[in-house]
Amino acid sequence: MADKLIIFDTTLRDGEQSPGASMTKDEKLRIARQLERLKVDVIEAGFAASSNGDFEAVHAIANAIKDSTICSLSRANDRDIARAAEALQGAASARIHTFIATSALHMEKKLRMTPEQVLEQAIQAVRFARNLVGDIEFSAEDGYRSDPDFLCRVIEAVIAEGATTINVPDTVGYAVPELYGNFIKNLRERVPNSDKAIWSVHCHNDLGMAVANSLAGVKIGGARQVECTINGLGERAGNCSLEEVVMAVKTRRDYYGLDVGIDTKHIVAASRMVSQTTGFVVQPNKAVVGANAFAHASGIHQDGVLKARDTYEIMRAEDVGWSANKIVLGKLSGRNAFKQRLQELGVQLESETDVNNAFAKFKELADRKSEIFDEDILALVSDESVTSEKEQFGFVSLSQHSETGERPQAAIVFTVDGKEVRSQSDGNGPVDASLKAIELHVQSGAEMVLYSVNAISGSTESQGEVTVRLQNSGRVVNGVGSDPDIVVASAKAYLSALNKLQSKADRVAAQG
Repeated sequence: MADKLIIFDTTLRDGEQSPGASMTKDEKLRIARQLERLKVDVIEAGFAASSNGDFEAVHAIANAIKDSTICSLSRANDRDIARAAEALQGAASARIHTFIATSALHMEKKLRMTPEQVLEQAIQAVRFARNLVGDIEFSAEDGYRSDPDFLCRVIEAVIAEGATTINVPDTVGYAVPELYGNFIKNLRERVPNSDKAIWSVHCHNDLGMAVANSLAGVKIGGARQVECTINGLGERAGNCSLEEVVMAVKTRRDYYGLDVGIDTKHIVAASRMVSQTTGFVVQPNKAVVGANAFAHASGIHQDGVLKARDTYEIMRAEDVGWSANKIVLGKLSGRNAFKQRLQELGVQLESETDVNNAFAKFKELADRKSEIFDEDILALVSDESVTSEKEQFGFVSLSQHSETGERPQAAIVFTVDGKEVRSQSDGNGPVDASLKAIELHVQSGAEMVLYSVNAISGSTESQGEVTVRLQNSGRVVNGVGSDPDIVVASAKAYLSALNKLQSKADRVAAQG
C-alpha cells in the first residue's frame, strides 16, 4: 500500500499575507468550506493571536468544518498558543502550529536571542501547547538556512516534548530541489526520534522552485506533508501551489508512489473562488487552473489531440473540474435552482437574508445578461453588498458621460453609514472620473497601487471584474467589484477597498 501524502493548505493564513489579499470572516469561511469539499487534510485557518478578526475567523471555521483538521498558527509564546487553543475550541480535529526562527541570521538580527534561548523557548512552547491540544506542529522558521547541528538539537527536543509534525520551511525561497531534498533527508537520519513525527515541507517561490523543492523534500527527504496554497497565493512570489503538487503526485504516481486524498474535481472551483475573493487573477498559462492549461493552438497539437487525447494531454481537464457545460441559469430560473447551484459551487451564505439579497442581485443580473455562468454567481456572492453585514460605504447608482474631444464626467450616488450622498467629478476617462467623484467626498488620502480588469467569462456580454488595491498608512487592501458595466464595477471595487481600509483589524506579520 502506498504512503499517504498529507496536504496542508495555508491559503487562509500564509496566502492571506500577500499584500491586499486579506479576507473577511465570511470570505474565509466560504473558502474553508470549499477546501473541505476538496478534502484537504489540514486547513490552516489563520493566526488567532494576530487580531480579533482572525481569532473569530479561526473559531468560526473550527466549528463549521468537520472533515478536515483545523489549524491555527502561533508564535512560540504562551499568549499566542493559548489564544490559538481558545480559537480552536469546538473543532472536530484541531492542531496548533507553533514556530520560532532557528537560523543564525534570524536569531541574531530579528529575535535578538542566543541559540540556547531559542532552544529553550521552542521546548517550552511545545510543552505548553501539548497540554492544550493533542496535535502539535513545530516549524523552524528559516529552517533551510539554519545550522544543521543546531536544527537537529531543536527538532529532537520538540519531538521529545510531543510535537507530532516537524516542518522545515524554506522561508525565503532560497532552496534548490536536490539540495533541499538532501537537507531534509540528512535531518531525518541524524535526529534519533525522527520516526516519532511526520515531516513537513513549506517552500516559497522566490526563485520559481517552490513546487520542485516541495516535491524533492517528499521524494528525496521523505517528508509526508506538503504545505501549499490555492493558486500558489502568498506574500512576495507566493507559496507552493496546491493544484500543481497534487496533480504532479497523482499524474506521476509511478515515480512518487504516494496517495493523496484530494478530490481533484473541485480544484478549478477552489481556484476561481480564491481568485475572485482576493482579486488575484490567475495567469492564463498557469499550470492546471489557468485558462490555457488545456488549450491547444498549434495545428499539430490539435490534430494529435483529436486522434488521441494522450498525445498531448497528460491529465484530463474534467478531472480537475474544467467543464464544457458552463451555462447554468437564466432569468427564468427560480430561487430553489439558485440555492441548489450555490450548494454545488460550495457557497454557503450565513443567513436567509443573505440568500435573499444574493437572489435579488441574481435576478437583476439575469435581466441584463441572458446567460449566467458559474463565474458570475461566484462574483455575485463575493460582492460585499450581498451580505447583511453593515458596511460604511455602499454603491447606489452612477451616471457618466464620455465623448471624443470632451473631458469625461461622472456623477455617483453612494451611501456613507447608511445615508445617501452625491458627488461628481471629471477625469481622464469615465473610470477615473467616477473614482475621483468618490474620493472627492470621502477624502481617504489613499494611494491606488493597482487597478486591473478581468472578464469573468468569454464574451462581450461578460461581467467585468475589477480589482482596486489601495495603500494608506502602511495598510494595503484589495477591493473587488463586478458588473456588466465596467465603470460601475470600478466604483464598486473602490468602495469595497475603502470599506476594508476603514476596518480596525490589526494584523501581526508571521511566517512559517
